[in-house]
Amino acid sequence: MPEEPFVAVHPEHVVLDVGDGAGALVLYTEPGLLGEEIEISPTGDDHRRTHQHVLERPTPGQTHHAAVFDHLSAGTYTLWRAGSPYARNVAIASGHVTELHWRPRLR
Repeated sequence: MPEEPFVAVHPEHVVLDVGDGAGALVLYTEPGLLGEEIEISPTGDDHRRTHQHVLERPTPGQTHHAAVFDHLSAGTYTLWRAGSPYARNVAIASGHVTELHWRPRLR
């Protein structure tokens, strides 16, 4: 199945699927990562990755750049950028939204 076309600006509200056993991650980034694909995998299972793009999300008074991952099983995760691990042991709690502010390293 082909991926949906990429659209950089998403003014819509984000609906997150969290609850018993599942949480979410909102990964805030700098504008320079707009459109970049960020991957996430459960700790210890580096090959089971899913991805989201960094999108522009305007809110009243400011604009955020973020990748949003929802319905993640509670546990710890590795975040990947350009195929390399960037952050390990990111904790996701059941019924909660974890917010992480990511300042990427220069390549």
